[in-house]
Parts: sequence; structure tokens; C-alpha cells
Amino acid sequence: MGESFGELESARVARILREDIVLGRRTPGSKLVERDIAAELDVSRLPVREAIRALGSEGIVVARPRTWAIVREFTFHDIQDFAEVRESIETLLFVYATERHDEQGLASLRQLLEREERAAHAGDVCESRAVAGAFHEYMAVLAGNDMLTELVQVFATRLKWVFGAHDDLVAMAAEHRGLFEAIASRDVELVKMLVSRHLAAGRRDAEQRFIDAASLNATSNR
Repeated sequence: MGESFGELESARVARILREDIVLGRRTPGSKLVERDIAAELDVSRLPVREAIRALGSEGIVVARPRTWAIVREFTFHDIQDFAEVRESIETLLFVYATERHDEQGLASLRQLLEREERAAHAGDVCESRAVAGAFHEYMAVLAGNDMLTELVQVFATRLKWVFGAHDDLVAMAAEHRGLFEAIASRDVELVKMLVSRHLAAGRRDAEQRFIDAASLNATSNR
């Protein structure tokens, strides 16, 4: 019983920390101190340690022996690598989703889109970004390929973190609306064009955020 409870607690702690990191509440380079997190979430240190280990395997936390872990700091080259992987895998997923979706799956995707649109127009940054990520993840469900789903899960958290911090919430929701309509009409060529444009814009935004952050750090360190 205790072990089962510990596993549930570690999963909950991992989920909270993951959301904090992906949504920018814990920034790259910030410390993850077991004692402090345990007190903050009212748990023992063991589930925190297990959660940090799990996030390390997802590539968003770096553990340092005999000291605290830190939120991973990506390089510009990392962003370029992730963008290349994202373009290859997500284009394939969007195409399969267009070809293979059923009415139930399309209805679920529509619900995600409408949630994103409501959040975007309400200015709810965290909700809008989170649902935008879920919109992309749902392509794996519509594609109906278990191997691709497993592959995506390996780097899903990193991709959401690197490419999910968009600022123009309404514009992002509008792009997803266009993708949804193309998927619903099973227009594969249009989906390919829209996905290429969509992912290229996401890459440019991520690269610009990195450049801006590096410039800010350089200025503050003078």
C-alpha cells in the first residue's frame, strides 16, 4: 500500500513540476531542491526524488550528484535539432491524422480547438498554451499508429517546452482552426502546406526567444 501511494505521489509531483517547467513558472537553470519542493507540495522527499528522476529521463531536468537538480538549459543547436525532429514526426502524424480520423476523433479534436480558442480570447496564457500542446499531441491518437505514439512520448515534453511558449494566443488558435478544417476535409496537400508553415513559424519564434534571452543575460552580467 505504501509503495503504491508513493508511486501515485511521485506521479503527481512529476506532473506539477512538468507543468511548471513547460509553462515557464520554473525557468531554465533554476534549482529543484528536494527539501523545498517537498515542503511546498506537502509530501516527503522520496516522491520528489522519484519525480525529478522521471523528469530527467524526459530531458527537461539535469540531476547533479550530491547537490540539487536544475531545470535544463537548452542551446541554440538543441533548438535546431528539436525543430528538425519535430518537422519530420509531426508532419507524418498530421498527414496520417488527416487520412485516418473518424468522426469521434474529429469531435474530440474540435473540443480541444474550441477550448484553446476560448482561452486565447480570454487571455488565459497557461490554459491556451496547454491546450495548444494537447491539440498537437492528439494527432498521434488520430493517426492510430502505436509505434509513432511511443516515439512521440520520448520527446513530447521537450517539444512542448521549447515550442509551446507562444505569445500570440489568438493567432495560434487561428492557425489550429485552419489545420482542423483541412484535417476535417481530408485535404492532405493543404495539411502538408499548413503544417510546414506552422512549424516553421514555431521554430523562428523559439530561436528568437533564445536569442532574446541570451542577449538579456549578457546585458545583466555586464
